[in-house]
Amino acid sequence: MKDFKRNLGLLLIFILLLTFNTCKQKEKESFVNLNSLEKIKKRGKLVAVADFNSTNYFIYRGEPMGYQYELLRLLANHLDVKLEIIVNNAVEDCFRMLEDGECDIIAINLAITKERSKRIDFSFPHSQTRQVLVQRKPDNWMEISKHEIEGSLIRNQLEIANKVVYVQKSTSFAQRMKNLSDEIGDSIRLIEISDREVEELIELVAIGEIDYTVADENVALVNQIYYPNLDVETAVSFPQNLAWGLGKGDDNLKKEVDNWLKKIKKSKKYNLIYDKYFKNPRSVKYVGDNYYAINKGKVSRYDDYIKKYSKEIEWDWRLLASLIYQESRFKPNVKSWAGAYGLMQLMPTTARRFGVNRSSPPEKQIKAGVEFIKWLDKRFENRGISDEDEKIKFILASYNVGLGHILDARRLAEKEGKNPDIWEHNVDEYILKKSNPKYYKDTVVKYGYCRGSETYNYVYQILDTYEHYKNIIPEI
Repeated sequence: MKDFKRNLGLLLIFILLLTFNTCKQKEKESFVNLNSLEKIKKRGKLVAVADFNSTNYFIYRGEPMGYQYELLRLLANHLDVKLEIIVNNAVEDCFRMLEDGECDIIAINLAITKERSKRIDFSFPHSQTRQVLVQRKPDNWMEISKHEIEGSLIRNQLEIANKVVYVQKSTSFAQRMKNLSDEIGDSIRLIEISDREVEELIELVAIGEIDYTVADENVALVNQIYYPNLDVETAVSFPQNLAWGLGKGDDNLKKEVDNWLKKIKKSKKYNLIYDKYFKNPRSVKYVGDNYYAINKGKVSRYDDYIKKYSKEIEWDWRLLASLIYQESRFKPNVKSWAGAYGLMQLMPTTARRFGVNRSSPPEKQIKAGVEFIKWLDKRFENRGISDEDEKIKFILASYNVGLGHILDARRLAEKEGKNPDIWEHNVDEYILKKSNPKYYKDTVVKYGYCRGSETYNYVYQILDTYEHYKNIIPEI
């Protein structure tokens, strides 16, 4: 009889495992058969590959910014999904990623060409520009007349013959130079560079390491503000449409994106975004600033302290920086409506416990915040959360709303059959519900009501900022 019960139990376990695996396989197969738009909706995330530079996507004083970034964020909001950005400045790699299904969209300034249209589809154009020759004015350009400056510059495309022109490999700039060589009936000594982005080549022209490159006019004009010794007035192409790249034949996503772009381009919001990055002279402040991450790899003036104290909790310093950005935008004297203050936005009682007050210098504020994180980390040591990444989410949530409310949310999750050791789609749902009397009056709840939506957003905003920092800023 015992053997029969044991065998029956094993059979039931086998049947359950078989059923589970069958369901998983069917779910996987059904996902494969979805079109791209359906897959995006199903996974709840739009994955875009973008290039980082001073206009498309960058970090400035800790904040993700850029023309492409802001448009993508609006598109993700329209689709009601999250946004994930993968950074890649190599055009050919971006094409491969799209073809291999590693991303949903290529969000860079792609010129629409017949050759490219054989591999990918293009969205409705998001902007227009033309290609220009980027060249350097004479060294003494500030001391000579405009007529003398003009005499030293290339103004006729025929004059590019036999010149050495550097361009990014596999770009429309390279193709345009090849076509121009045929059109003028002479050779252009074209050098295609695979490890330099367009703006890097523009900088090389400015500092005299190379003499010529080609760029989109809107990008060239922004860089000319920062490098006034550059000339970008010589056009080498007719106006061109710039668009996003989409999977070949994926009409559902293309239709959705096209309709959205047609609508957004007529809005005041789009004009503000475009002007912000391409027409506002103040955009030069991004490029010249010490906290423009592409140039300096910095997030804030406190990076050295953040790196120093992040080691004490074994966090990536960029994660700690993301928390500080979320708390104070790196402003050491800011005070919240609730009385929290400083870079780490510690409440007065917590601040006193860790030895700081409103007049404490930034380094001590960061040290105290890290001591508080250590304290929270110890509270979770014996609570069954084995995955370090998961534990960090619980620590972040506790930092925001207090440990007691998070322990309440864990108890509620466990009571209702969710995993108390997993944040996403488990405990996060119950921190949201703690503003509902049905839940905050439950017998397992010890700390009552809390406005959980703030904590829910807090965790995901920090993790989102952290992903942006990882995209652009070196770990060390």
